[in-house]
Amino acid sequence: MKNVDSAQFSSEVLGSKEPVVVDFYTQDCPPCRALSPVLEEWESESNGGFRIVKVDAAAEGALASSYGVRAVPAVFLFSNGKCIGQSVGLKSKAGMKKWYEETLRSAS
Repeated sequence: MKNVDSAQFSSEVLGSKEPVVVDFYTQDCPPCRALSPVLEEWESESNGGFRIVKVDAAAEGALASSYGVRAVPAVFLFSNGKCIGQSVGLKSKAGMKKWYEETLRSAS
């Protein structure tokens, strides 16, 4: 997973040809730290169908605020440059996969 700041967000997320899962987190958030290995494992098993990037919501407050992040972890799904869904809170890998698949289906 790549860490992205506000300067990279447009090219890495909004300009991506593939779906991008964005994990807004903070360093001092225990659920965020618990979610990170779940996302890493999920991404490694995905065979390149999508990417996951991380945004430090504390360091990138304006970016987090622009997407309405009020609690972390907050995970957003972007497709074709648009935010098509979000999930707040800690989920299992199976829960993340289900959310991702359902969100993509409902956006098509």
